[in-house]
Amino acid sequence: QVQFVESGGGLMQPGGSLRLSCVVSRIIFSVANMGWYRQAPGKQRELVAGITSEGIVKYADSVKGRFTISRDNAKNTLYLQMNSLKPEDTAVYYCHTAPSPRGSWGQGTQVTVSS
Repeated sequence: QVQFVESGGGLMQPGGSLRLSCVVSRIIFSVANMGWYRQAPGKQRELVAGITSEGIVKYADSVKGRFTISRDNAKNTLYLQMNSLKPEDTAVYYCHTAPSPRGSWGQGTQVTVSS
């Protein structure tokens, strides 16, 4: 079964930056289309950024221009650089295949944006 281990979250003030990482195992990572998802309290999980195996990226309107998704196939690792953080970015962030994730999820990493 595919495993996802997310890290890099934390407490940041508005306007700050964070870089999330996700190590993926038990999958041929280099050919997988991947994405970062987030779930805020009381809300459904949403896809915020995706990257294809060829490196084509796509972002939700809410994060466009502020977040950058990237991947290192040699390290089986997915990244999310988050700049100009806003309180509404507060959520648990997960990585998974995209756009149709199947199977179990990792534990996620908590991002809290607050002054």
